[in-house]
Amino acid sequence: MLKRLGYLAGLGTSWLLLGGMAAGAAIGHALPVAGQWLGEHMDATLMLLIVLLLFGVRFDVIVRALGNLRFIGIALALNFVVIPALGYAIASSFLHANPLFMVGLTIYFMAPCTDWFLGFTRLADGDVALGTALMPINMLVQLLLYPLYLYLVTYQVVPVESTLIVTTLLQWFLLPLAVAVVAHLVLRRWLGADRFAHLLAWSDRLTPWVVALLVAQIFADNIAVILEHSGVFGRVLLAVCVFFLATLLLGEWVSRRARLAYPEHALLTMTTAARNAPLMLAVTMTALPEQPLIHAAIVIGMLLEFPHLTLLRHLLLNSRHRLAGSRLHP
Repeated sequence: MLKRLGYLAGLGTSWLLLGGMAAGAAIGHALPVAGQWLGEHMDATLMLLIVLLLFGVRFDVIVRALGNLRFIGIALALNFVVIPALGYAIASSFLHANPLFMVGLTIYFMAPCTDWFLGFTRLADGDVALGTALMPINMLVQLLLYPLYLYLVTYQVVPVESTLIVTTLLQWFLLPLAVAVVAHLVLRRWLGADRFAHLLAWSDRLTPWVVALLVAQIFADNIAVILEHSGVFGRVLLAVCVFFLATLLLGEWVSRRARLAYPEHALLTMTTAARNAPLMLAVTMTALPEQPLIHAAIVIGMLLEFPHLTLLRHLLLNSRHRLAGSRLHP
């Protein structure tokens, strides 16, 4: 059972999300009352998702990053300065006529992953220890920057009060974050390292199922509005493809310029490619609760992410083998 959950938390997540979209759309279209009921209970699913995401972050490993501040600086500059600007340029180019989808896609682009990128880094023989230290840093920085980013991308599209964003973050994320950190420390002492690691593994594997449930609720409650704009989905997917190609080229260029060793190169490639869609979906649904098109854009972005990360893994390993072969046979 654990292996099946692990598959769906990795390569099968795209299919799980598609299933959530299809099930939600079918329920909302055939049974509108049931779709509305699902929509009315999204807050509970959101809170469960937030708790799982925050509980699974290993904040105690931040000290490991102190041994490689150069890489951390490169990753932070790319993830929180260069890539958000690049993502905004791509989203606005493809979706300037559909500003709500543009906002949603920009939000999807602007936050680096804090969980599953590490699994793909491991599969690509990247630096997992350094990636583990990078995870909580990414989480804290993106939560702190989210109000600023949201204001910058929405001030001409969706009226959002800055005080509301801050209040939302405090109520839905900073307080649960404090609870998650305390629970993390207490349960680790109480259960012991091995049993606590098993609990974290189950938490990580449960997260995609909760995301899929939330996606189903979004589509069930808003299928009529979403279908009215279904013609935009193709442009959203094309923008996501362009974004992934651009981040790949950017990561390759920076890795060469910085002369990163292969493990760090693989880690940089994965952290700049993978996005933190579950957290961005959750925080955006609390900050912008009545914007299903923005939420749908974030969900659509997730569909291509796991096939893309799988492809990156093959490209990285092939490049490593070619480089090893060239050294053996100059």
